[in-house]
Amino acid sequence: MNIYYMSISGNTRAFVTNLQKYAITQHEQNSLNPTITLHAIDDNTLPESITEPFFVFVPTYLEGGNGVDNGDQEILTEALREYIAYEDNAKNCLGIVGSGNKNFNRQYCLTAKQYAAQFDCPFLADYELRGTPKDIERIYQILLKA
Repeated sequence: MNIYYMSISGNTRAFVTNLQKYAITQHEQNSLNPTITLHAIDDNTLPESITEPFFVFVPTYLEGGNGVDNGDQEILTEALREYIAYEDNAKNCLGIVGSGNKNFNRQYCLTAKQYAAQFDCPFLADYELRGTPKDIERIYQILLKA
């Protein structure tokens, strides 16, 4: 199972790393459960073709506003968007998982929802900040079913 992600504050990195550890324990208990390979994308990552199915984990960073009438412009995570948009990469995307801060109301996970709409793939799940152990279990199960 491949996960492409971008982490600015370290929250997304912490979540996907914990998700990867959880997947390893699940694989050890039941060898049919897949493990996870992480692919970190940052501003210096050159796009490459993705030939295998993958998931995207993206945090939300937007400019001000309320996320509806204004303040819906993505900032800081454009490199990941460009990586998915490169060549035919989007066709292998199985879904998007978003994170954010629920204090931002309508802007919560807005970037992930925008990715899902742009790349015509499902918005699978969300979690707040670094997530919880229950979020790890829940999202791993969602990924298995996607």
